Amino acid sequence: MTFVSMVLCVFAVGFVLRPYLAPHEPWTSAIARPEVIVGGQLLAYTLLFFLMYALVRNHTESSVFAALRWNWPTNWTQYLLAGFVLEVCLLPFAYLLPMPKNLPLDEFFKTARDAYILSVFGIFFAPLFEELFFRGFLYPVLARRWGMGASILITAAAFASIHGSQLKYSWGPVLVIFLVGLALTTVRAVKKSVAATVLMHMAYNGTIFIVTYIATDGFRHMEKFNQ
Repeated sequence: MTFVSMVLCVFAVGFVLRPYLAPHEPWTSAIARPEVIVGGQLLAYTLLFFLMYALVRNHTESSVFAALRWNWPTNWTQYLLAGFVLEVCLLPFAYLLPMPKNLPLDEFFKTARDAYILSVFGIFFAPLFEELFFRGFLYPVLARRWGMGASILITAAAFASIHGSQLKYSWGPVLVIFLVGLALTTVRAVKKSVAATVLMHMAYNGTIFIVTYIATDGFRHMEKFNQ
C-alpha cells in the first residue's frame, strides 16, 4: 500500500498542478518536477499516517503515540548529535563504494528553489513520517513475530528499498541507506523510542543538506553539486 499510494499520489498531484506548472509539457515532464514529487510523497505520507492511526485505534485503547512508542527522550540533544555522527561515519562510503554519477535525486538540485523545497521536506517531514511508519508501526509488528534481530534487518531493508528509485537501485548508495536504517532501527529497538530515531533521522538528513548548502554557496552555484 505504501508503494502504490506514493505512485498514485504523485500522479494525482501532477494532474492537479500540471496546468499551473507545466501546461504545455508532456505528462512525463510534469510528474518529474520536484514540486510534484515532493507534494505527492507528502500527500502519501499523510494518508498513510491516518491509515496507521485507524489501525492502531482498532487494536488498543491507549493513545496512538503511546502505542507507537513515541517516548520523547530527556537527553534529546544526544540523538541529534548521534545523527550527525552517523552521517560523518558513513561519508567515507561515498568514496569507497561505486556511486553512480547521475542519480534521479540529482534532479532536485538543479536550482536553488528545488534545493530549498527538498531540504525542508527532507529535514522536517520525511524523517517524521518515515520513522512513524518504519520504526513506530512496522518494526514492532515484525518483532512480535520474528524477534528483534531479524526484524531490525527486515525493517532496514524495507527502509532502503523505498529509497531505491531515487538511487537507481545502485547497490552502493542503497547499502548506505540500509546502514542508516540499521542504525535507526537498532536505536528504536534498544531505547524503545520513535522520537529518538526521528531526531537522529532529522540530524542525519540535516547534516547532508547543510553541507550541500555550504558547498554550493547557499544553493547559488548548483553546478558544484555534481563536481
